[in-house]
Amino acid sequence: MGFFDRISEGLSRTRERFVESMNLLLDLGPVVDEDFWEELEATLIMADIGAPAAAAIVENLREQATRKGLENSAQVLEMLNGQIADTFAEGGRDILDGEGAVVLFVGINGTGKTTTVGKIAKEKTDQGRKVILGSADTFRAAAIEQLEVWAQRAGVEMVTRERGADPASVCFETLERAEAAGADLVLIDTAGRLHTSDDLMRELKKVVSVVRKRSKLPVYLVLVIDATTGQNGLQQAREFNKALDLDALIVTKLDGTAKGGIALAVSHELDLPIVKIGVGEGIDDLRDFDSSDFARALMGDFGQEPQE
Repeated sequence: MGFFDRISEGLSRTRERFVESMNLLLDLGPVVDEDFWEELEATLIMADIGAPAAAAIVENLREQATRKGLENSAQVLEMLNGQIADTFAEGGRDILDGEGAVVLFVGINGTGKTTTVGKIAKEKTDQGRKVILGSADTFRAAAIEQLEVWAQRAGVEMVTRERGADPASVCFETLERAEAAGADLVLIDTAGRLHTSDDLMRELKKVVSVVRKRSKLPVYLVLVIDATTGQNGLQQAREFNKALDLDALIVTKLDGTAKGGIALAVSHELDLPIVKIGVGEGIDDLRDFDSSDFARALMGDFGQEPQE
């Protein structure tokens, strides 16, 4: 199955909900009036795209429709695909594909964070990168065991300590080993508890401070969120970004939700690029994010036809 087909399959539940809403909007008639714009914005918000992103999309479509003299709602909606793609924050390519980086992965338990770190380690090792893993989620034994399995599968070194050890010390040791081994990509799994936990945020701030002081490579913070949590995922992202000043996002479990629009809501509101999306449990189901492919998968045959 091709790259686009896999993403499209993963977003099928989201797409069905979205297309149904768009068709209902078209049933209101072809006239582009104030009611049309209000209904379009409401429809986008109901698709979990979020109020700020929905408002931006509608504003840009209004401008284009006026400039082009479009008076038919179907003509306006043909441009929706492109507007969805353009509303995602850009950037983030250097985080996993640059010359070298230390990447701290944060997020609450259950988002697939540890598995995501392992999959990236395998992918980048297969691409010829020198990768080292750090298991700084020392409060959850299963996290250490999960990452060990992936380290073995990828054939990479993993630094860990006993359960309950200081996560910052694990990070420090990971950076020392990475420097000694000449690693150009250091992936560190951090503790995942509720985003409302003050203790967790203090712990993560300490970890980030230690890593930034010790690392000779650029340091990035990537939040892993579960698309099935919908608006709660957006609130998680707000809290983590407020505390840690995030650099990018990874959105997982898009294949199991009708709330895939949350990816756009978080990226746009927080101005954070999405570097990977998860559309299944397999190793090949963690994909590089492409806003155009995502918009096409979200829209299906509605609006612009996909171009292979």
